[in-house]
This record gives sequence, C-alpha cells and structure tokens, in this order.
Amino acid sequence: QVQLVESGGGSVQAGGSLTLSCVVSGYTYTTYGMAWFRQVPGKEERERIACVESDGKTEYRDSVKGRFTVSRDNAKNTLFLEMNSLKPEDTAMYYCASDALCWILSNKYNFWGQGTQVTVSS
Repeated sequence: QVQLVESGGGSVQAGGSLTLSCVVSGYTYTTYGMAWFRQVPGKEERERIACVESDGKTEYRDSVKGRFTVSRDNAKNTLFLEMNSLKPEDTAMYYCASDALCWILSNKYNFWGQGTQVTVSS
C-alpha cells in the first residue's frame, strides 16, 4: 500500500523558517519524481512549488525560488522542503505528491499525502 505522510507544518511569523518532511512507503521511491504542492483555502487548484526528479534535478515555482529548497534522502525514503524567509502569502495546506516524472499539473500525480498546514503571520 502506497503511503505518503507529511509532517513539519505549523505557525510562524513572517521571515521565519519551517522544514516539511514527507515519508514514503509502499513503492520504489527512488525511481519516482517527488513534488510539493500547496493549496490556498477557497482555491480548488493545487500549485506545484517544487519538485525533485529521481536523478536529483530540481524545479521551483518562481515565487519560492531562493527561499525554498527541496531535497530527498533516498536511504530514508523521505522528501524535504526547507522553507526560509516565509511570507504571509505562503500560508496554505502543503502536500507531497509522487509520480514517474515532475509533472507541473496536480492531476498528473497518482500518489498524494494528506497535507500539513503552514500558517505565516505578518
């Protein structure tokens, strides 16, 4: 059974930092792309903010470049998202997702975690 379990969300003030984790089980994690999405309350769309391919290549949404870092520890089947210089507009539910490649659109991903809330106050 495929499982993705996020943790590390919380409430911080603007300018603060958080690191999210996503532990993966139930499939060959190392051969899949791993992405972080976020969804703002009231919006249906989940936007991809970062992704790391199986070969380590990373992609970022422009709004988080230079502030967020995505990484993976294949030995621990864990995906990370280090978030620095957080802004109130980063407030959202954050999800990890996995599929063969780093697709941009959320509907391309077969596997999802349950989400972890990040709240940034001004």
